Amino acid sequence: MTDRAIIDWPAWTDSPPGRYVLEWEQTQLDRVVSDVFGYHALQLGLPQLDALRENRMPCRGLVLDAASGASAPYTFPRGPAQAGNGSAGNRSAQAEPTVLTAPAGRSAVWCDLLDLPFEAQSVDLIVMPHTLEFTSDPHRLLREAERVLMPEGQLIILGFNSLSLWGARQSVGKMTGRPFVPAAVDLIAFTRLKDWIKLLGFDLERGRFGCYRPPLGSDQWLSRYGFMEAAGDRWWPIFGATYMIKAIKRVRGMRLVGPLKVKKPVLAPGLAPAATPNTRNHTQ
Repeated sequence: MTDRAIIDWPAWTDSPPGRYVLEWEQTQLDRVVSDVFGYHALQLGLPQLDALRENRMPCRGLVLDAASGASAPYTFPRGPAQAGNGSAGNRSAQAEPTVLTAPAGRSAVWCDLLDLPFEAQSVDLIVMPHTLEFTSDPHRLLREAERVLMPEGQLIILGFNSLSLWGARQSVGKMTGRPFVPAAVDLIAFTRLKDWIKLLGFDLERGRFGCYRPPLGSDQWLSRYGFMEAAGDRWWPIFGATYMIKAIKRVRGMRLVGPLKVKKPVLAPGLAPAATPNTRNHTQ
């Protein structure tokens, strides 16, 4: 593979390791999003993955920006062209014009992912496939996701695991100028991401690791290590090349904080204070 195929999302997803990762992630997403209900669902970035394919919400959108891996001319996998689904203004400088068509039943929205054009608490589900890895400010992106999610809304995050063979090769590759996976920032550890989402008020519902084969660049070598899938899932699950986190936004009840007012004790009903003797009525 060339350097461009390694660092460019559209080209990397067409490579053997890219197809291997996307196949696992597509399988997991199809299973998870099928039982998430509501009205509005969003996929942030990575159009090469159809994250909402099995979801049944009436309003599903694909949100893209120039850094999300779709800056090159790209036509979505399936679905007829729909008027108003996207803007061709960001593609006017491309040499070969392409028709922007979103998958059936979805709309494409071009915007800055760090400043989402959606009202607060208006979305039921957000899927972020590797979105934190190609953004310049992962913390801000998570805050934006928390802002637009409704209470009890669900957030699904997919990313590369830094505590894996793929993470080790990525670290060595970045030092030598040949990274193995595309990422604008360093890979985010699973444990660090859990801390981030907990600070934002999310409850972690489930997490899963996958892709235990070594970071190899050909289908032939990847297929030779197919036995590592079952072994890794059983014996070293936290060292998978990729992970998926599903979290739920919790909104705690309000509690008034202030000085406590001490109430005077009230006598129990039926009890009266003891009578004091009247000394003037007593005789000597």
